[in-house]
Amino acid sequence: MPVVTVTRFQIDPADADELRARHAALVTATRAAVPGLTEARLGRIDDENWVGIWRWDSADSLRAARQAVPGGAEATTAFALARGPVASDIEIVDEH
Repeated sequence: MPVVTVTRFQIDPADADELRARHAALVTATRAAVPGLTEARLGRIDDENWVGIWRWDSADSLRAARQAVPGGAEATTAFALARGPVASDIEIVDEH
């Protein structure tokens, strides 16, 4: 079953453009390291509060990514801008 990871975090509003660039680099690195990332979105709630929404084809793909990517340069660089990240994994049980 697909899994969606929603990560909420805050940034300094002055870092918005840099965050977008770092998010894109992290998506590219993740896709190069492991298969299964089918969508990656970055959203802004307001100037300081942001959300990353990543869809995985399966929980196994998400687990593989969490083992392969977290210590990488792109992940470290991207999350250096984030304050208080909180991630939730959501198993998709029904779609229409």
